[in-house]
This record gives sequence, structure tokens and C-alpha cells, in this order.
Amino acid sequence: MKPNLTTLGKVFDRVDAMSANCFDQNIAVPDISFDNLDIVRIAGEPHPLRPVAQRSISNRLGIPYPYLTRCPSDVQAMNLNHWIQHEKNYQLLFRFDGQEVRAVFTTKYIPVDNFEVMERLDSLGYKPETPVQCHLDTEFMSLSIPDGQKAFDINGDKFKPGISISNSEVGLASLSIAAFVLRLVCTNGLVAKSDVSASYRHVSMKILSEFPIVMDKVSLELGAQREQFRLSLESRVDNPESTLASFNRQFALNGGEKEAVEWAWPHEAGETLFHVVNTYTRAAQMEGLAAESSFRLSRVGGNILGMLN
Repeated sequence: MKPNLTTLGKVFDRVDAMSANCFDQNIAVPDISFDNLDIVRIAGEPHPLRPVAQRSISNRLGIPYPYLTRCPSDVQAMNLNHWIQHEKNYQLLFRFDGQEVRAVFTTKYIPVDNFEVMERLDSLGYKPETPVQCHLDTEFMSLSIPDGQKAFDINGDKFKPGISISNSEVGLASLSIAAFVLRLVCTNGLVAKSDVSASYRHVSMKILSEFPIVMDKVSLELGAQREQFRLSLESRVDNPESTLASFNRQFALNGGEKEAVEWAWPHEAGETLFHVVNTYTRAAQMEGLAAESSFRLSRVGGNILGMLN
């Protein structure tokens, strides 16, 4: 789903469509075998392993994923079939999308699905027509809800703060809530560094019951974002491109994320920290970027802004 403004109802429809063929099943470890890294057999039936599932099973069995990807198919099978016999749990939780395995966890893991988040927002009174910004794919969802009543201007730029909710059904990240700021001139969205933002591992449903409390706490810090944006405009950067390269290293951006930063810089070029911050939030909009990477870039912008006191 593209990151431009849409509505909560459209996001719900997309989430509902994406979950149509998804289901979970506890699988007995003795029933698991591998043809290679791409195919797992469950009671003899073959199932394709998606990349996230490949990584999760590799990590679960203590086999370095980069090593496995370089091995020929028969060596992959030998390693996986050997170490699955040493798995301590009798069952593992497999998350399916149709016949494909999208993730593998222990049975202690309690998934929080995106549709559950959407239903919780509906129960809190958020209407289908509510404007939102969303990054969504099969691995990650970032949903940001601007609050028009708290909008502010800085040097002619208009901003709307709000709440950002992120979740991964396949274990890439915990369900979390943080402050969010939308720059209206280009719909760049920034996920702010937050002292009270909440993140919960998927081992309980606690966050869904605490949604209203956490969102109220996060909303209290939105006023601080205006002052930080003002300070960023006053903070000169002598060599912005060198500064971007330094931040890329500091936040361990991957190749695709660095490419997005390079794409965004000409759109936001300037000599202040404001321009550096907005380069990262603009980078989050690059076409073809994974939803998780879009969220990370928005979060990097927020972390940089949070360095200002």
C-alpha cells in the first residue's frame, strides 16, 4: 500500500483482503522435514517457505542464514534436517498464508494480527473516513493517524502531529505506539523519538487492552515536537551529505534504505538539520520500498530530531 494519505476504512479493507487465506497451526516437530531452504515438508506435504520464515527457522535451529543461502540445496537439507532433530520444543507455531509458510515461532508466541489492531481502533471510535498514512505489506504495517486539532506552522510549513502504530505479524518488530508528525507540504511522516512510546513483545495481548492508556500518554508529548522542529531549522549542518552518510552508518541502514536516502536528498537539500530530518522522512516514500524500511526511515528522522533539546 502506498504511503500517501488514505482512509482507515481503505486500510481495513486491504488488511482484511491480505488476511483472507492466513491461518496458524501448531506442528509437531517430528512431522517437520526439509527439501531445502525453500521447501519444508509437514507430514510429507511440501510448503514453500517465505524469506522471513527461512530466517526464523534458521535462527531457531542455530544455523547462520547467510551460510545456508550460499549452500547447494542438498547441503541446506542436510543441515536443516539434522538440527531440527535437536529442537527442544515438541511443537512449533507455523503461520501460513495459503500453502506458504510466512513465519515460524515457538508455541509461546501469541500473534497480534493487523485486523485486531484495526478492530481495536474501531472500538475506540476511529471512523472509516479517518485520514491516515499507511505503509503496509505482508510483513509489516505502519499506520499513522494525524490530529488536525493539534496542527502547527513553522516558517510557512504546516505540520499535523498524531499517533503512529506499527506491527509485524511475522515477527519483524513488536506492536508499538509512538508520536507521529506529518509535514503537509509533501506528506512526509516522521515517527518521533518518544520517552513514553510503548512496545510489547508478542507473548501477551496486554497492549490491546492498554491501547487507550498508551495512546493518551503518547499524545501528551506531541507538543514537544513543535519546539524540536523549530530548533532543527536553527541548527546549521556544514556538510549535510557527509552527515547523512554518518547517520546511515549510525542507524545501520541497509542497501535499499541508503538508496532511498540518496533519492530523497535532492528533494530536501539544505543546510540545516531540518533538511536532514526531512530527507529521511521523504526517503520513506520511495516507490518499491518495503513497509518495514519505510517505517525505519521515518523513525530515523524522529530519532535525529529527538537529539535536539
